[in-house]
Amino acid sequence: MEKHMTHSERHRSHRTGWLRAAVLGANDGIVSTASLVLGVATAGAGTRGMLVAGVAGLVAGAMSMAAGEYVSVSSQADTERADLARESKELAANPEQEHEELVMIYIRRGLDRPLASSVATQLMAHDALGAHGRDELGISDTLAARPVQAAFASAGTFAAGAALPLILVLVLPASALTWGLAAGSLCCLALLGWLAAGAGGAPVARSVLRVSFWGALAMASTAAVGALFGVSA
Repeated sequence: MEKHMTHSERHRSHRTGWLRAAVLGANDGIVSTASLVLGVATAGAGTRGMLVAGVAGLVAGAMSMAAGEYVSVSSQADTERADLARESKELAANPEQEHEELVMIYIRRGLDRPLASSVATQLMAHDALGAHGRDELGISDTLAARPVQAAFASAGTFAAGAALPLILVLVLPASALTWGLAAGSLCCLALLGWLAAGAGGAPVARSVLRVSFWGALAMASTAAVGALFGVSA
């Protein structure tokens, strides 16, 4: 009996929409909350003041992330819908010209004209708007804008990321709070970079270094500001 072997490839491009929002949310949650708490700590605030500032930053940041992602991705979705509506009208008004546009796209990708024309004809017969949206406009179901999904992903991951520095404030002793918070937050950022690289198939070292560097810079900057105003006060 002949055995048929199937080859299944695992691609990660379908994850780009939610992965970008999730990584951005968690990264911002850790960096902004840890930086805020470090700033008030170096200004002389006690543990209660640090927690109040951190929780307020968590709530405000999560809502801001959700609103920002929703507005941004909704604008992208509006643009995509407008482009598809315009393309639909062009297909109805001049299908021959639209067919030729697809043919030229496929020729530029390496097909000869007879094959390009045959492919364009078959794809347009199956789903003309889908073919033009995908190959002419670059719009596909995989990469389509999803505002609600992006908003919830950003808000949820921001809150999860912001909770980590607050947990450190609760468990660390007062004598090691500032440095422990900074070190612990950097470890969380490094872990986030590692997880994001694994989910997206990107180089791990580059991802870890990138998030750790910018996180360290943000925390050092706000700590310096807190120290400056704390001394001035």
